[in-house]
Amino acid sequence: MEVYHGSLEIVENPEIRIPNRTLDYGSGFYTTTDYNQARDWVSRHNKKAKVGYVNVYEIDLKAVRQANVLWFDEPTSEWIEFVDNNRNTPGFSHTYDFVYGPVANDRVYAAFALYEAKLLNKQELLTMLKVYDLVDQLLFHTQEALKFLKFKESHKIELTCNSK
Repeated sequence: MEVYHGSLEIVENPEIRIPNRTLDYGSGFYTTTDYNQARDWVSRHNKKAKVGYVNVYEIDLKAVRQANVLWFDEPTSEWIEFVDNNRNTPGFSHTYDFVYGPVANDRVYAAFALYEAKLLNKQELLTMLKVYDLVDQLLFHTQEALKFLKFKESHKIELTCNSK
């Protein structure tokens, strides 16, 4: 199965990254099974670059599913708690090699922010998320997990410079 990672560079040798902000599933190397999601990430998150890349990897999904993995096919109460802990609980960490589930993208992030502000409860948030067309993300959280990833190729993405 192919997974994709959007970046400003070609990433033949992925590494575990400690983010400078809180992310849905914690530190690691994020991928998606949706090529357009990876391409859009490059376009949205890079304001001054002229080019970016969608890096393509091959993984054995059956092997991943048998590893130390936390798997969410859709938003659930447990998914909300896990994302909330990663974003808002100081010192929170987990020991999963992989975490798979929905991306809390811009629309989902806005709904999640309402939950974090206690303006929605869990059930209201889950109800709201059911109407969204969600994309996925697969986090490689440990060095052991990265061994499952085989670089195939990269696709150059021409970017429109958004700086003034």
